[in-house]
Amino acid sequence: MVVEIIQNKIYEINGQKVMLDFDIAELYQVETRVLNQAVKRNGDRFPEDFMFQLTREQWRFLISQIVTSKTETRGGTQKMPFAFTEHGVSMLASVLRSKRAIDMNIAIIRAFIAIKKVASTSGNLHEQINELRMELRDRIGEHDVQLTNIYDALENLLDKQTDKEAAKAEWEQRERIGFKKTIKE
Repeated sequence: MVVEIIQNKIYEINGQKVMLDFDIAELYQVETRVLNQAVKRNGDRFPEDFMFQLTREQWRFLISQIVTSKTETRGGTQKMPFAFTEHGVSMLASVLRSKRAIDMNIAIIRAFIAIKKVASTSGNLHEQINELRMELRDRIGEHDVQLTNIYDALENLLDKQTDKEAAKAEWEQRERIGFKKTIKE
């Protein structure tokens, strides 16, 4: 259940899976301010590929995509939140050393791993679906050809039957030659 809660707090920004500082602080049960202070004190541990600050545009886009109680209670946010990649979240364990932070860090890393597994299997599923779609299209094409041949054969049989019936009717309607029997009354 915890992994699902965490997965709901992982967003994609600039093609990266990230968590926002206030969500991590909530999970670690610390104030966002305290989390950010610890990160600033250890700034050399958080290069740009571990953590970055959102731009106002990214923040507005993210808010439009998700509506969380945190974003509603933040009011007029003056500072843009920080986004932590999976590696940044891992590094947070060395900065915040409480038991709760360590336990939540492990759960967060597991959530990132679960998301990667789903993404890799969904990629394989996408490939398989495309292959099935192509195979189905080929089979449908073959069946269309076969059905057309069957319809043509049925029409030919019906035409031959109609021709036979017309020939028989014509034969019976012909003017006969030779002696005719006349019936006397």
